[in-house]
Amino acid sequence: MYPAELVKPMKEDLTQVGFKELTTTDDVDQIIQNNQETLLVVVNSVCGCAAGNMRPGVKLALNNDKRPFELATVFAGVDSDATNQARKYFLPYPPSSPSIALFKGGKLVHFVERHHIEGASPLMIAENLSEAFNEYC
Repeated sequence: MYPAELVKPMKEDLTQVGFKELTTTDDVDQIIQNNQETLLVVVNSVCGCAAGNMRPGVKLALNNDKRPFELATVFAGVDSDATNQARKYFLPYPPSSPSIALFKGGKLVHFVERHHIEGASPLMIAENLSEAFNEYC
């Protein structure tokens, strides 16, 4: 577990642009199972690729004309139960932090793993997500 004061600005980086923070397994189940539209779930992390690549790329993608109906995030290493529950919905993909999942009608339709985030620029991540938004949203 990381200290709350350390991760607070990292969480706020997404919650300030409209992401709902999921901290319990019930939060995760409710938002995924009850969303009949599109939902973007971001697994946030303290790692450098989350700060330098993933979060900026996700925020850039939100400027796309089409975007998910709902936005949510879990934080790996902090909200462990919620993160582990979210990862059950990401199968068959292995656990990955950070990562990004797009759901449509409760079904996983697009997934960005850590190895697609590391070394990718925020613009590359935004383009990847924008293409998925254009197809599914």
